[in-house]
Amino acid sequence: MELLKKLALCTSPSGREDGIREIIKEEVKECFDEIYTDALGNLICHKKGNGKKLMLCAHMDEIGFVVTYIDNSGFLRFGNVGGILAYNSINSRVVFENGTVGTISYENKENPSNINLSKMYIDIGATSREDAEKKVKIGDMAVYHSQFYENGNRAISKALDDRAGCAILIEAVKKAEKSANDLFVVFTSQEEVGLRGAKVASNSVEPDMAVSVDVSNVGDTPASLELNLKLGEGPAVKMKDSSYIIHPSARRYMLDCAKNANIKFQLEASSYGGTDTGAIHLSGNGVPAGTISIPTRYIHSANEVIDIADYKASVELVKTVIETSAEEYLQA
Repeated sequence: MELLKKLALCTSPSGREDGIREIIKEEVKECFDEIYTDALGNLICHKKGNGKKLMLCAHMDEIGFVVTYIDNSGFLRFGNVGGILAYNSINSRVVFENGTVGTISYENKENPSNINLSKMYIDIGATSREDAEKKVKIGDMAVYHSQFYENGNRAISKALDDRAGCAILIEAVKKAEKSANDLFVVFTSQEEVGLRGAKVASNSVEPDMAVSVDVSNVGDTPASLELNLKLGEGPAVKMKDSSYIIHPSARRYMLDCAKNANIKFQLEASSYGGTDTGAIHLSGNGVPAGTISIPTRYIHSANEVIDIADYKASVELVKTVIETSAEEYLQA
């Protein structure tokens, strides 16, 4: 879990992926023939092979907060960078890239049930605008400030969406004995603000098949929504979400990989949410694509929760995908 911890605790919101990109680059530098960063900040890693172009991806960025105004008393008004939920943020700590820590709260004349981001602020302990501007500027970004815990067979942290996916790709590449494909592993930028990095990367790579690794909500907590996924029951193969419907070739490919490796897995179908797959499958002339989902509780909070067994099974599933030729599935 040390790799996951290192990735999860890095402060790198959408559009500010430099820090996490450098950590990942260092981790995978011996695994690929070519590694480069494109203009949008995607880290593209190529292991040359004779098979079809297979693109695996996970997004590096995390949700965050951007400073939009500093008042005369030194309180920071902010906007969202990705899917920030007001009720997840009240009295949460945040940290800026320079290490400045603050607390999010809300105008206390308001009923907390009616709170939205426009009624909230960040308190960094400043006593005036001038004092605050010594620590942060307009446009600076912060992320949730939390620790990484292993609680029995569960891991708890911010940014498991999608640092867990990044860690799984890294571990799978290191474990794979061979690549049966012309392999591109892409750590994408700006997924949380509209799948932007994946759109650019897939148009550049032009894959024949693609698989994203991301997180998905579960339905295993008290009085939960009726969702199919549960922690501890294995990774999921996503049939659809609001951004895509799995291609039949990708479906056969991923399900066969799971079955052939004897990996316990779940099936997921959702009417909301989206992953990089939504952008990739529409690139070029269209790409057969699918998603491996890591069941996750409390997504887009400071304390996301995954099952460590699901994480390890996801590594094995991605490893099997790397070692299995996509060509016969594309011909079917």
